[in-house]
Amino acid sequence: MSFGKRLLEARKKKGLSQEELAKKLNTKGPVIGRYERDEMKPGIEAAAKIADILEVSLDWLVGHTDLELDKAMIQRIQEVSKMQPKEKEHVFAMLDAFIATTKFQGFLATSK
Repeated sequence: MSFGKRLLEARKKKGLSQEELAKKLNTKGPVIGRYERDEMKPGIEAAAKIADILEVSLDWLVGHTDLELDKAMIQRIQEVSKMQPKEKEHVFAMLDAFIATTKFQGFLATSK
């Protein structure tokens, strides 16, 4: 997915109009429209500010990853990364168990 499509998707999820986003960036609405149509690309500083405003990772916004991380997810990952190795193991074990349970429940629901 292109930068423009990701920008459009993230802006709509955030509930902002092009004008509202432009105002937060100290620019004009038509500039946002040109970004969304992939007619022009913002500089790195503007792209980083857009990512911050829309609460998405810059990597996702510019297409370096398909993993969409919002600020809350990034904060959680940062908290886990600060833990001691044993604590991380416990967090990952609980997460693995939850994921397995969720997948199994989904399997049961689709096999009925």
